[in-house]
Amino acid sequence: MTARPRTRGLNPAMPAIVLVGAQWGDEGKGKATDLLGDRVDYVVRYQGGNNAGHTVVIGDESYALHMLPSGVLSENVTPVIGNGVVIDPEVLLDEIDTLQSRNVSCGKLLVSANAHLIMPYHRVLDKVTERHLGSNRIGTTGRGIGPAYGDKIARVGVRVQDLFDPGILDQKLDLVLRDKNQILTKVYNRRVIDPRRIAEDYKQYAERLRPYVADTGLILARALDEGKVVLLEGAQATMLDVDHGTYPFVTSSSPTAGGACAGSGIGPTRISQVIGIVKAYTTRVGEGPFPSELTDEHGEWLRKTGMEYGVTTGRPRRCGWFDAVIARYSARINGVTAFFLTKLDVLSTLDKVPICVAYDVDGHRTEEVPMTQTEFHHAKPVYEYFDGWWEDVSDARSINDLPKNARAYIKAIEDMIGAPIAGVGVGPRRDQTLQLRDLLR
Repeated sequence: MTARPRTRGLNPAMPAIVLVGAQWGDEGKGKATDLLGDRVDYVVRYQGGNNAGHTVVIGDESYALHMLPSGVLSENVTPVIGNGVVIDPEVLLDEIDTLQSRNVSCGKLLVSANAHLIMPYHRVLDKVTERHLGSNRIGTTGRGIGPAYGDKIARVGVRVQDLFDPGILDQKLDLVLRDKNQILTKVYNRRVIDPRRIAEDYKQYAERLRPYVADTGLILARALDEGKVVLLEGAQATMLDVDHGTYPFVTSSSPTAGGACAGSGIGPTRISQVIGIVKAYTTRVGEGPFPSELTDEHGEWLRKTGMEYGVTTGRPRRCGWFDAVIARYSARINGVTAFFLTKLDVLSTLDKVPICVAYDVDGHRTEEVPMTQTEFHHAKPVYEYFDGWWEDVSDARSINDLPKNARAYIKAIEDMIGAPIAGVGVGPRRDQTLQLRDLLR
C-alpha cells in the first residue's frame, strides 16, 4: 500500500502569504507582487474578475493586467487563477495573446476547473440593472462580475470545467436562460438571448483553455508540502469586501485575507503572513462613502499628479488624503503583519500633508470605522497636519535617502495603523522601492 503524502505541517517556514489591498483598491498590489516575484514560486489570484486591474512597470515597459496574476511577469513563477475568480474567457485569452505578443510567456499559467465563467447575459444584466437603479447605482464596471457571482451563489453558474462537457453546458444554459430571458424581456424590454448561440461561442474557448485548466487547490497544497512559497493576490480591497466593506457599494466577493482561503483552496493554517498595501493617500472608484475625499483643487491635483485613472475602465478615481482609520480597520480585519506603502513620491511639493486620524460622526469623535452605513455616510474627517517636503524622492534607494519630513510622515502612518511598514514605493518602476524590512521575514 502506497503511503499518502502528508498535507500539512511539513515546512512551516515556507507558508502561503496573502497580499491584500487595505483601502478601496488601486493601492499598487501589482507592484508589491512583482517585487516579491523572484522570491515566490506561485502567485495566485483568488477572487474578482476583469473589473479590476494591476499596472506593473518593468524598466521602460508598462503592463496592464486585468485577469492574470501579476506573477505572470516573473519567469520563475507559476501564475494561478483560483476557483474564487470569475472568468470572462474572451478577456483572458486576449490578455494571454497580448502578453505573448510582447514576449511574455503564459505557458505556466494554471486555471482552476472550479472557477466560474462570466457569460454574455451577465454583462447585459449588469448594465441594464445599473442603469435602472439611476441615482442609487452601485458604480459597477458593467462587466458582469456581480451577476456571475450571483449565479454562483444561486447554484446556477457555469464553471470552467463545464466547457469540456457539452451536454452539461447546454443543460445549464437552458435552465438559467429560462428565467433570465423572462427578466430581460418583461422587466427591461430587452431581446431574448439564445442559449444555443452562447453554447457555440463558449465551446470554441474550450480547446484554447484546456492546457491551462487544473485542480489548482491540489497543486497548491502539494507545492506548500514541498516547501514552495505561495503568494495569494487579491483584486480590489478591504473596503470593497462584500461583508466588511462599505456595503452595498462593494464588489461581489471577498478580497480580504479570509477570502484567500476559500478562493484558492488553501487551508487557513497554511497562511502565516498578510501584507497590506496602502497608498500614501486614498482613492476609490465608484459610488459610496469616502470620508477623506477631496472635491476641490487638491483632489484634482492628486488625481493628475498620481495619474489616478482606472487600469480597466479609465475612469477618474476619487481622491483624498490618507485615512488612518480605514487602514487600522484593514489591519484588524485582515490580520496584517506588515504594510507596503506606495506612491509616496506623489506627495512631494506639499507644504503640509494631512492625515485623517479620526472621524466626527454627528458631533462625536471616533477612531474606528462606524458600525452602521448611516454613520459612515455622516462621518467627517478629523485631520492632523504634517510638514511636507519639496525634494523629488523618486531616486531614493534607501530610507535614509528620503527628506526628514518624508521619513516623519512614514513613521506617523506606521504609528497609527497597527502594523509595521516594510516597504515604500517612490515611483512606478520595479527599482523604485525602498525595503525597510524583509517582507517575507
